[in-house]
Amino acid sequence: MLGTLPGAESLRLQQYYGLPRNRFWWIMGQLIGAGPELPYTERLDRLTGGGVALWDVCHSAHRPGSLDAAIDRASIRPNDIAGFAAGHPTLRLVACNGATAATLYRRFVALPLPMVRLPSTSPAHAGMPAEAKLALWRAALAPVLEQHPF
Repeated sequence: MLGTLPGAESLRLQQYYGLPRNRFWWIMGQLIGAGPELPYTERLDRLTGGGVALWDVCHSAHRPGSLDAAIDRASIRPNDIAGFAAGHPTLRLVACNGATAATLYRRFVALPLPMVRLPSTSPAHAGMPAEAKLALWRAALAPVLEQHPF
């Protein structure tokens, strides 16, 4: 599961998807029981216990504020996702949280694995209701979720 780059609140908290209005943890709660009501470390344990890795395409980049649209593309330094994949040969699917994550993944990484672009869980992507996002996430991740009953 790849995001783009942590936002200001996530950096402050040192937690992925730390902004309470971000729907990521709500969706993970619906899909695998890793909801925002749990302590952060327990949410992470539920993800990894279910075979889900969580990371960002960008290791670093200059971005005033937290919007992906504000990322200075020339400043992007990607994470070593290919190295991660080489160390995890059972990796079967790359899921990108939003269009920017998917675009940057294709530009900097593009592993020979299936990749799915999921609707962004960011509150900046408010045009789609949370339930609709959940339905799309559930459908896209069904092959992985079926192998890890929660």
